[in-house]
Amino acid sequence: MTKQNVVMSEMGIAVAAAVPASSPLLTYPPPRSCSAVAAGAGGAGGGAGGGVAMRKKYQAPLEFGPAKMNPWVESMRASSPTHAKAAAALAEAAAAAEAAAPGAAKDEYAAWMVRHPSALAKFDHIVKASMGKQIVMFLDYDGTLSPIVDDPDSAFMSDQMRAAVSDVAKCFPTAIVSGRCTDKVISFVRLAELYYAGSHGMDITGPVKVSKCTKAQANEVLYQPASEFLPMIDEVYEALLEKTKSTPGAKVENNKFCVSVHFRCVDEKRWSALAEQVKSVLKEYPKLRISHGRKVIEVRPTIKWDKGKALEFLLNTLGYADCSDVFPVYIGDDRTDEDAFKVLRDRGQGLGILVSSHPKETNASYSLQEPAEASICVYAAASYSAVRFLGIYYHNPLHLVDHLTWFSHPLLINEINPKLSILIL
Repeated sequence: MTKQNVVMSEMGIAVAAAVPASSPLLTYPPPRSCSAVAAGAGGAGGGAGGGVAMRKKYQAPLEFGPAKMNPWVESMRASSPTHAKAAAALAEAAAAAEAAAPGAAKDEYAAWMVRHPSALAKFDHIVKASMGKQIVMFLDYDGTLSPIVDDPDSAFMSDQMRAAVSDVAKCFPTAIVSGRCTDKVISFVRLAELYYAGSHGMDITGPVKVSKCTKAQANEVLYQPASEFLPMIDEVYEALLEKTKSTPGAKVENNKFCVSVHFRCVDEKRWSALAEQVKSVLKEYPKLRISHGRKVIEVRPTIKWDKGKALEFLLNTLGYADCSDVFPVYIGDDRTDEDAFKVLRDRGQGLGILVSSHPKETNASYSLQEPAEASICVYAAASYSAVRFLGIYYHNPLHLVDHLTWFSHPLLINEINPKLSILIL
């Protein structure tokens, strides 16, 4: 992989490495050492053409027998509650549990917070751990950069959050990793300087390129490991669209390399019927598998590729394969983000931050309560990068106002002041 034309950010930190113009798709796996990447060594099995043919390792077909259906529905039920009705039901259940065993819920939450403390409360620890290292930011979209909403087409990020992401991208290489199709995420985020890994990492693009002739912008496609599945995914999308139209509230979304069946607005009494409908379609496609997210059934290829693989690919693309001086930070809220959290834990580098308002099993090291806190965390990360670059050390983050005009953003003024005491180094 050739590393050339490194783009420098406003803060003086490298944020992107351009790929060779002659190669629309990068090879994978790329070199496994820093020196090999820097020298432009080719990836294993790499060639001069548009990417290497990657051997697909198919998992066993999903079993849909009667004994398997109940666990599947239970998995749907276990999806994280994310809206007002679900929150009310959760609060009611918590009240009942508290009445049955006073203090148990608080004790459980306290124990969970010991294992996964607030990233804001421990921000000084994170800063110290990243000193002298290149931070790379990975951000999920739904539930992290935008609130979870009933209509997936209305999951818009706020202007405040967009400003936060834009500012952190000036300091660190930044990628959005989502289950949505890349084009849709780009239309929501509207930031050209980012990397995007849509379809659970199966559609990876780099920062936009501007043609000297037309001045038109186009995302540089870096890697699409499941391109051969596109016709099959389109077939399944049409079939699921037809099959589920009798289920009120069900919404089928074509995310290019995967299909999402949203059941957030489906009455829970109909979940079993919806599962049967999906089953009846998928039994004809043994090379597809399902996974569960927050009130969504994901249908995707059986290749061994996920958000964790996408994270590794992007680190390698940026030239950080097996480097000891890189500090990846991944913020996400969904089950599918666990693959990325696990990669970071296994690498022993960087950290994962789970956005969740209640305890659940996770490979993340830290936690945040909601997207608003994620925005504060992203802003704070950019502020400390600016301090490092300016060679200034402050004990109070608000002193940065004199140097960073964007630090006076309303979100920080309104949200970070109450938390200032926990951000003091």
